[in-house]
Amino acid sequence: MRVLRFDNSRQNQLGKNKFNWRIAPVLMLFHVGAVAALFFFTWSGLFTAIFLHWVMGGLGLGVCYHRLLTHRSYATSKWFEYLLTICGVAAMEGGPLVWVATHRKHHQFADKDGDPHSPRDGKWWSYAGWILMGNTLRQDVATLKRYVPDLAKDKFHVWLTKWHLTPTIVLGLVLFAIGGFRLVLWGTFLRTVVGLHSSWIVNSCAHIWGSRRFETRDTSTNNWWVALLSFGDGWHNNHHAYPVSARHGFMWYEIDFNWYTIWIFKHLGLTSYIHQTQLPARTR
Repeated sequence: MRVLRFDNSRQNQLGKNKFNWRIAPVLMLFHVGAVAALFFFTWSGLFTAIFLHWVMGGLGLGVCYHRLLTHRSYATSKWFEYLLTICGVAAMEGGPLVWVATHRKHHQFADKDGDPHSPRDGKWWSYAGWILMGNTLRQDVATLKRYVPDLAKDKFHVWLTKWHLTPTIVLGLVLFAIGGFRLVLWGTFLRTVVGLHSSWIVNSCAHIWGSRRFETRDTSTNNWWVALLSFGDGWHNNHHAYPVSARHGFMWYEIDFNWYTIWIFKHLGLTSYIHQTQLPARTR
């Protein structure tokens, strides 16, 4: 996959002084809703939140947004790609064009000028500051095309990027119809907040703490607890060394739930052309 290169470091630096007034109130609302959920506990709400966290965070972000759309680590039919993409959109981390463009920029400029969320710009910046203060989420389709020319040609992905709040709204209405406001608090608000923080720790902690199997040109690390929270994306040094690999946990003890899911999909006939890196013996 060819990614067009251009230097946007000056744009990122200027954006650090601009507070994102569109997204901050939404994040605040969801965090308040997540705290409120704890005061309205239900077992059905808890199990719903856990299941939807896997659907949106595991299937949507890890399996689809990250390993399929960004790196094309495997191939699948269009209908299945679209279904997985809807799961990713419902994670409330933006539409496919925005998310994929951001991650491709991260790999192109990893821990250098132009990286949207490098800890070298500050631990808080890499965690959530880049969302609240940065320019990354202020991109139009024309700008995004430079990083996602493949997705920009797909009308479905473009539409979902423009209307990325729609799946979350529909899901919220369905949850309310089934279990009232308590199920909405758990299945939408708390689940979304847990998912956001699970993604943010990969951007920050997996570039600060952990071990390094490969001497990559960035500070990426392998971190077991980040991997558990992110369904396998915490084996970040492995990933930066072999970005196209559908498997991030290279060793048997490196738990990678997203890879297990892709493996199951393969045996169900839902995926094909899976890229799986085979490590040289000296690195095992």
